[in-house]
Amino acid sequence: MTNLTIPVWNPATEEQIDEVRAFTRADVDVSVERAVTAQKSWASLPIAQRQQFLFDLADAVSRHRQELASLESRDVGKPMKAALAEADSVAGVFRYYAGTIDKLTGETIPVDGGVALTFREAIGVVGVITPWNFPLPIASWSIAPALAAGNAVIVKPASMTPLSTVRLGELAAEVSPIPHLLQVVTGGGAEVGSTLIEDRRVGKISFTGSTEVGRSILRSSADTMKRVTLELGGKSANVVFADADIAKAANAAPWAVFDNTGQDCCARSRILVQRPVLDEFVEKFVAATSALRIGDPSQLDTDLGPLVSQEHRATVESFLDDKLDVVFKGSTPSGPGYWMAPHIAVDQDGSTRAARDEIFGPVAVVIPFDTEEEAVQLANQTIYGLSGSIWTSNVGRALRVARGVESGTLSVNSNSSIRVQVPFGGFKQSGIGRELGMEGVRGFTEPKSVFISTDS
Repeated sequence: MTNLTIPVWNPATEEQIDEVRAFTRADVDVSVERAVTAQKSWASLPIAQRQQFLFDLADAVSRHRQELASLESRDVGKPMKAALAEADSVAGVFRYYAGTIDKLTGETIPVDGGVALTFREAIGVVGVITPWNFPLPIASWSIAPALAAGNAVIVKPASMTPLSTVRLGELAAEVSPIPHLLQVVTGGGAEVGSTLIEDRRVGKISFTGSTEVGRSILRSSADTMKRVTLELGGKSANVVFADADIAKAANAAPWAVFDNTGQDCCARSRILVQRPVLDEFVEKFVAATSALRIGDPSQLDTDLGPLVSQEHRATVESFLDDKLDVVFKGSTPSGPGYWMAPHIAVDQDGSTRAARDEIFGPVAVVIPFDTEEEAVQLANQTIYGLSGSIWTSNVGRALRVARGVESGTLSVNSNSSIRVQVPFGGFKQSGIGRELGMEGVRGFTEPKSVFISTDS
């Protein structure tokens, strides 16, 4: 066992708050071997016992919601109000997938000479590699359905924000009927992540993170023909038509882009506004944004915390070049912390880098348009296709634009993206596969067909 550790820092104070074990390749190899054994026992348990484990884990998360939220708040810099809500959502994810275990049904298909049956078989061992922005919720989106489908799971959280996931692993071990069914391995991507990807005993990798890393995982997984789910970057459009409720759209817009200080792959950082209402929208958007409270994440009245690191703040700030017409900049606390205020800019033709590339920070770019066709064209003018919103009072237009926008998850007169019952994932370079809903659990199975001859 290695004695090496990785420090964990609080981005609001710039102080070290903990350290976690740095797993080696040999350590991961042991974890995979244990997972192989655990999966065989898990898949053979009665349905009710498997369901009960997921219910028990959900209850454990609920009992420890304050502790889990505090860990998430301290190493991510996430406001406690959001961290508590996310802990509650994680418990909900485990409860939902407990209910899917006896609903992974197949088909009976009439064919000449007999009948064909289909089954959903567990893949075996699943590796889950999670990001630093929503560590616990995104981990649960893969852990819960993978377990429900009969798999064992090994999770590698991001090195910067591992604490809540490590604690989840401890809670799971306390209530699990099978040792090593859910394991958490901490360390860097080059050491831990690549070992999971290269190991032939790991049947699937579920990764959430940047498109650049996703491409690398896709290339590496080809050697073993490993199944993958990739939830990657985004540059989502928030499309506001002149016939929309402008006040409602403008008041909702700050949370759609600045929530989690903009560190969200679903952030609607491109706001497309029909030209006749451009000035009205910007005025109301600025007013709503200025009301956001930035400060100590441990306080329940805080809306926005810091960015996750100094390095990431420098990356986000690089988008604020001379070509960007910034019309609003908020204020930040003084003293330590990787703070960055919300910025609102107007780009008349959507040509700036901030309008094209994923920023992953508190920068919103408002782009005017004239026609419905132009709005769809602008919305699709990106390599990404993860999320987005359409604001209009015209139902026909809402449906036309929703079908025309190349995105996997859209909302009309709303900025929501995530519901546990609904599949979530992206088009184009925003990823491969779907999380959540029944599509999520099916993604952790292999379909098998069996033909039974009825010939005498």
